[in-house]
Amino acid sequence: MITDLNNRSKEILRLVVETYMGKGEPVGSRTISKILDRNLSPATIRNVLSDLEESGLLYAPHTSAGRLPTDAGLRLFIDGLLEIGNLSSEEQQNIESQCAARGKSANLIMEKASNIMSGLSHCAGLVIAPSDNNNLKHIEFVNLSPGKALVVMVTESGQVENRIIELPIGVTSSALIEAGNYLAAKMLGNSLEVTKANIQAEIIGAKQELDILSAKVVEAGSATWSDINSDNGVLIVRGQANLLDNIQALSDLEHIRAIFSALERKESMLSLLKAADAAGGVQIFIGAENELFNLSGCSLIIAPYKNSKEKIIGAIGVVGPIRMNYAKIIPMVDYTSKVVGKLIG
Repeated sequence: MITDLNNRSKEILRLVVETYMGKGEPVGSRTISKILDRNLSPATIRNVLSDLEESGLLYAPHTSAGRLPTDAGLRLFIDGLLEIGNLSSEEQQNIESQCAARGKSANLIMEKASNIMSGLSHCAGLVIAPSDNNNLKHIEFVNLSPGKALVVMVTESGQVENRIIELPIGVTSSALIEAGNYLAAKMLGNSLEVTKANIQAEIIGAKQELDILSAKVVEAGSATWSDINSDNGVLIVRGQANLLDNIQALSDLEHIRAIFSALERKESMLSLLKAADAAGGVQIFIGAENELFNLSGCSLIIAPYKNSKEKIIGAIGVVGPIRMNYAKIIPMVDYTSKVVGKLIG
């Protein structure tokens, strides 16, 4: 559609969008005439604004007010008129240093990434890890006190799950070690759900070569996994309060709350991951283009991150007002997704 506009219309549309992004207010012909490079009369500018409005790219919130870009106008601006900036070497080093540190778990890296996205964008940062990345890598039982033990489980992505279980009377340290070794052999390369199903089948069939107490430890340990719903994946969101700085009415607050309630649902996370996967790079959703943000006045910039095998294992994004600084945030999300992919993959 950008090809349907002449250079004058493109320039005025660009000025309207950029001015709106900076001030958050309707933009009138007088404002445009002051910042326009070429010498156009206010009447000519008003005619162009009217044409852009008829094309569905601008709208007037009030009869006597200036114009604001519609979602379609913002989309056209981003796809055809936006000049995306580059991160400075200092900004790149800042992202790398905050994400990377010796001994950091995948969970901590993702939390750092979400914090970085929020801090640099002044919006809400989010990180999504899919459920199919939850194959187990390590498990052990740690004796806490008589009758209690800590089950420590680590996935191949580095996520750590800790659960306290009740121990049968008489369980020894050797029984805990035996139970851990048994589970380590069963879980290798399998998800929590597959491992649990295999173990329960063997317990029912009495086929496992464990003593009675060790078998009870295994059964108690696997029972704690029932509340680990890995199908929902992992969602980390930071900086929600930044969105509240942009609300203009109580209804906006309810829309913001609805966004984060929707994000916590499995279907929403999976749809965002699929969208990032399909794009193969940075994907931008503006306002009502995605049902998750319909009527919210928010946009989402999201990019997948991949492991060493080029398999998508999650996504990183920023949720903010539709007038967010796209030129700055798009390369920031893109670069951070690559950094996290290298660290986790």
